[in-house]
Amino acid sequence: MTTSFQCKEIDLKGKIIYTTYRAESKEELVQLIRAKGHTPVKVEKEEVRGQDVSQLELFNPRVKVKDVAIFCKQLHTMLAAGMPLITCLDVLANQADNRTLRATVKDMTIQVQKGEILSATMKPHPKVFPKLLINMVEAGELTGNLDSVLERMSEHYTKENKINSKIKGAMMYPMILSILAITMVVFMLTFVMPTFMTMFTSSGVELPGPTRVLLAMSDAIQNYWYIFIIVIVGFIAFMRQLLKTTPGKRAFDRFKFKIPGLKTPIAKIATSRFTRTLSTLLASGIPIIQALESAATVTNNQVVIDGIGKVTEDIKKGSSLSLLLRKVGVFPPMMISMVGIGEESGALEEMLEKTADFYDEELDSAISRMIAILEPAMIVVMAVMIGFIVISMIMPMFDMFQTIS
Repeated sequence: MTTSFQCKEIDLKGKIIYTTYRAESKEELVQLIRAKGHTPVKVEKEEVRGQDVSQLELFNPRVKVKDVAIFCKQLHTMLAAGMPLITCLDVLANQADNRTLRATVKDMTIQVQKGEILSATMKPHPKVFPKLLINMVEAGELTGNLDSVLERMSEHYTKENKINSKIKGAMMYPMILSILAITMVVFMLTFVMPTFMTMFTSSGVELPGPTRVLLAMSDAIQNYWYIFIIVIVGFIAFMRQLLKTTPGKRAFDRFKFKIPGLKTPIAKIATSRFTRTLSTLLASGIPIIQALESAATVTNNQVVIDGIGKVTEDIKKGSSLSLLLRKVGVFPPMMISMVGIGEESGALEEMLEKTADFYDEELDSAISRMIAILEPAMIVVMAVMIGFIVISMIMPMFDMFQTIS
């Protein structure tokens, strides 16, 4: 079991530096420090109060795509400058902003010092480093082209982060509207409606059907609110587990393509990710079959993954890639045409990259159109809900006024 140690050591320039390592024993760590040519001055266990928070997955900050892109860029820059891999990892371990990434790189540094290659130290951390990055690093190590591979992956994840930011930005407005609508409805049913309910019951007027429905909803929320919470939490947990299964993910992705206004943006997102990843993999010398499968996985769309899985056998028979991609039924005609031109001209990688750039730009307009459809739809839904509540409260008042008259 590894333990955190705080170390004071003298580096090759004679400067005193303070570092933190993880090792199985103090003796092992001293040997590792001396293997770097440094002189250990003081090595002691890192003091923690209670349980080490960094070991609790619940409190670990998630490593985002942006963090991975920065990691690849910094590692590429240092390797291209001629710095040894151990030194590069040591610097990254002390400078990484993300606590989870920092702890992971420290573990990787120790494993590299023991003689492991970089890709082997990344494989035990699938929640930190994507499988695509691990495979690319492994290919770069085999070909002796690690620094250029890291540069490509840095560009890849930087653009992937831009796509994710666009998607999150597009979903922010509908989410805020939904939360406001639900909050307003719950407030009216739990605080406003009970006041009117006392007045209605004391008047002796027969309540209309919509008002009785509203009163029943108000009573249910006030007296059985915990049941609603249990049902909502249970539904969310069920959907999360369902989406982790291949059949559930397949059904959900097919459903998204059937929603009006969402099919085009989803197809463009999948196209951009697929073409960019495929271009990067082919440029790095990855075989076409493996490249297609990896690129399909990166889209995170089961419809695309299933479609690529069906056409890979035909690729082995020498069939045209553009014709087979058309069978997937997701990619736009323009992308199919660009792939066909790339095959005929022998510039498939370049055409794929240009296609990815094109759909990155198209994504902005597609998201804008999607928001243009969602905004009025959300407003109409809110108006219907609030209107139903208001009308249900006003209808008994007219009957009361008539009775008084």
